[in-house]
Amino acid sequence: MGAPLSTRLSRLARSRGAWLAGQVAQQADRTPLWTPVAYGGGAAIYLALRVEPPLWPLALAALAALLGAAVATFKSQNRAVTAGAILLAFLAAGALVAKSRTLQAAAPLAPADEATRLVSGYVLDIDSPGAAGPRVLIAPVTVGGLAPDETPERVRLGLRGQPPAPGSSIVVRARLNPPPGPASPGAYDFARDAYFHGIGGVGFAVGRPREAYLPDPPWRLAATMRLNAMRWSLAQKIHEQTGPRAGGLAAAMVTGHEAFVPPEQVEAMRASGLAHLISISGLHMAIVGGFVFAAVRLALAAWPWAALRVSGKKAAAGAAIGATLAYLALSGGDAPAVRAAVTAIVAFAAILADRRALSLRNLALAALVVITLQPEAVAQPGFQMSFAATAALVALAEAWPRPAREISVPWPIRFAQAAGVWLALSIGVSLVAGLATGPFAIQHFNRVSTWGLPANLVAAPISSFVMMPALAIGAVLAPFDLGEAPLAVAAVGIEGILRVAELAARSPPPTLTVASAPSLALPVAFLGILVLCAWRGPLRWLGLPLALAVNLWPRPAPPDLWIADDGGAVAIREGRAAVALRPDAKAFALEFWSRRRALALPEGEDTAQRDRLFACDRWSCAPSEAAGEWSIGTAWSKRLPDAERLAELCRADLVILRSTLTAPCAAPAVLDARDFARGGSAELWRTPEGWTVRWANDLRGRRPWTLSGSGG
Repeated sequence: MGAPLSTRLSRLARSRGAWLAGQVAQQADRTPLWTPVAYGGGAAIYLALRVEPPLWPLALAALAALLGAAVATFKSQNRAVTAGAILLAFLAAGALVAKSRTLQAAAPLAPADEATRLVSGYVLDIDSPGAAGPRVLIAPVTVGGLAPDETPERVRLGLRGQPPAPGSSIVVRARLNPPPGPASPGAYDFARDAYFHGIGGVGFAVGRPREAYLPDPPWRLAATMRLNAMRWSLAQKIHEQTGPRAGGLAAAMVTGHEAFVPPEQVEAMRASGLAHLISISGLHMAIVGGFVFAAVRLALAAWPWAALRVSGKKAAAGAAIGATLAYLALSGGDAPAVRAAVTAIVAFAAILADRRALSLRNLALAALVVITLQPEAVAQPGFQMSFAATAALVALAEAWPRPAREISVPWPIRFAQAAGVWLALSIGVSLVAGLATGPFAIQHFNRVSTWGLPANLVAAPISSFVMMPALAIGAVLAPFDLGEAPLAVAAVGIEGILRVAELAARSPPPTLTVASAPSLALPVAFLGILVLCAWRGPLRWLGLPLALAVNLWPRPAPPDLWIADDGGAVAIREGRAAVALRPDAKAFALEFWSRRRALALPEGEDTAQRDRLFACDRWSCAPSEAAGEWSIGTAWSKRLPDAERLAELCRADLVILRSTLTAPCAAPAVLDARDFARGGSAELWRTPEGWTVRWANDLRGRRPWTLSGSGG
């Protein structure tokens, strides 16, 4: 007779337990790969808090965790305990670093009074254009009505006409506000980004800027403006020498200035999944650094004297680091460029140290450096997407089979084999990078490019082997008026990429709009991607369902009503469509909200559906006879409507006023300027008991970047 069932089950459990213990033991040397995850997790937890914590508890927790990690490292014999203590120390350190960065970035915010003020200052840089035209970043010297200790360090203004060059001293009358909060509750917080960039006010000029006579700026500010003036001048030269169609993208890819890129090109690049080529990121740094590395190594190998005396590989790595730093300065040093440069420099430094350039350990080191410099980056889509994609690609490189080289193979066969390997690798790289960044594209941008994979397969070799090398040479020669030939080659490459983008954007359907999942889904997906990349052994596939969290997580019921953060724009949901009651206002916020909820917007400023439900004039909308359940009245003037119009609006069940209600109103529910000043943007759901409202500022809490914004 066989063994009893209980005995067999016990043996099976022991064997399964031994197998599981063996799988965990394989991860003993993988702890360093998880340190940036814990480090970034601590920073993310700090940023997600709704109440600003004091410094001392975070410092005390970090110190205690560090001591615990030291004791576990030297005393504990259990590797799991040691690894846990180390990761806990990094978690606490991440929160402390984020708090320190918040204190370091503290600066005054403009008051939320929408006043028109006289701003005098230095034009620090030309910012990316907004919907209304060019924008400039100004280091103000004085702002009318504000004391020196109340004056923001940086303000961003939209201007009329051509922007003045960086380094100019100007005075302009402008409408100034604090940076805007989320376009809808739970959406991305633009004010937090502005806070960490030192931007304390945003607005638009109500007149043309005039030259101002100001004292000499501090040396550091003057040096930054000189560098930015050089970048702007180079961008203009590249744009002129490359031509109007290709010049905007050429200037953006070299200097980071997107002022010359036509809006239709931007939209085509987004729809085709090629928008990552516009902003300076890891791809650009890798191409420039790799081009310099290959060129220097080839040059040294071709020089017999140097080939015998100099390590060509290390010399080329040193030159590539220098080129990466130069490109970083030339690009303006924005956060994505800094992250990409750190990653590239770590890879080339590994070559100098006789280590593998591409490895998950090097990527972990780069992530630790970036989070230390910019802990706020963990909440930014660029950081999440770039490191998820890079981790997936490095894991792919580690797993990619390396067949033994055959000897004495005829060159046609070798060429065919190499072409097949290159094609398979290109498809694998594009597919893996797309899958790794997909959850973030869905959650943050709600856009999936249906033709992104083929578009990237065609555009990648053009970008890597034609466009970027030619742009690098042209950028060096352009200041001497010698860059026409390489820039002409770059223009051919850009034209090819534009044709790919335009073809993909015209091919139905170019994009799919997907509603955002609940906020918890994205960290779960990020963790799943990291498990797939960093875990060793078959248990890594447990990360797959986690990586698909954003795709699979059930979406909550979309709201019935959206209101902008100042009450100046309102939209209702009709089925799967968003109907704006004021389509010419808050266009960016309206589009952002509708995409986030996967609602379709009418083309242009079509008001047919609105006019069927509401009786609208220039300043307000009241429900019409066909409104049915949409018993809503809204007025977007900053002045209270006259008594007759207010009485008409107040016959609705819900009244939304941009002004402050100071007269009687019979409506069961009224939201006015005081509510929006406290709560910011809002989403409302209709229930049998009335309206349920969710406010953006309730989710943001009271943090340094919210205190002078709406709801401060």
